[in-house]
Amino acid sequence: MKVVVYKKYGSPNVLQFEDVEIPIPKENEILVKLKATTITTVDSIFRKGDKFFARVATGITKPKQPILGTEFAGEIEAVGSEVKLFKKGDHVFGSSIEGSGTHCEYYCIPGNGPLEIKPSNLSFEESTALPSGSLTTLPFLRDSGKIRSGQKVLVIGASGSVGSYGVQLAKYFGAEVTGVCSTSNVELVKSIGADEVVDYKKDDFTKQNKKYDLIFDSIGNSSFKTCKPLLSENGIYLNPVISFKILLQMMWTSKASKKKAIITFTGLRSSEEKKNDLTFLKKLVEDGKLKPVIDKIFTLDQIAEAHGYVDKGHKKGNVVIRFDH
Repeated sequence: MKVVVYKKYGSPNVLQFEDVEIPIPKENEILVKLKATTITTVDSIFRKGDKFFARVATGITKPKQPILGTEFAGEIEAVGSEVKLFKKGDHVFGSSIEGSGTHCEYYCIPGNGPLEIKPSNLSFEESTALPSGSLTTLPFLRDSGKIRSGQKVLVIGASGSVGSYGVQLAKYFGAEVTGVCSTSNVELVKSIGADEVVDYKKDDFTKQNKKYDLIFDSIGNSSFKTCKPLLSENGIYLNPVISFKILLQMMWTSKASKKKAIITFTGLRSSEEKKNDLTFLKKLVEDGKLKPVIDKIFTLDQIAEAHGYVDKGHKKGNVVIRFDH
């Protein structure tokens, strides 16, 4: 099978194709023939290796795991003898346990891992884009933010993979949602449910005369200090982008402020938690209450070009890689 590897940090040019044997699933595993995967901002960050916290996870001097990719959708090719929930031929989607390893034509995952039967109303490309962003957004809003109906929520970066799910899930939970995005994405953000949209190229969202119960900075471009005046008395600032600043703010506000800054390490949650969330998200999709946003679809042979596109930092929703076996 064909796999995409990176053995050093750098530009998309460090990506290489290799041919390896198709893995054989263990007794508790399934083998998925991939139809689609994603290129995320995290993949871009890991490949470049220019952020301290990223290298703590991926390797200080060189990548420990040479295959990127977290999400996948495809058809089950084989199942281990202990697997009871799935069978050969099932169409599935999910997220890798290791947080990497899906930029390949075949992928092994435990049968009790974070995967589900593909939503009946989504393509493989749309299905692989469902976990990308939503598995971050859902625990942030539901668990860390304790979102409730009637609250006012501001989503910064509302057109990205995380932010677009932020808008939709906040609306599902009954919030009044304001999205922040650029001019070219205003109509998109309106179309996925935002009650109001602030075009940051025309207006400064920090100058609004409005208070929010939750501010979800999906891209980490702002800060708790900047957003604090916009928070209600017990408001919460949520930021999924790890940095020393947000860690210090979280520790300080947990003791000394009614207004809180919170970061949640969603990638460290258990497979069971992720699987339960995938089941929940799948139902929302099939009920017409949630939809993945896809910007561009590339073939596997175009993966370096796809990385270059993500590197620009302006993608709408998700960038998907399609496998043409």
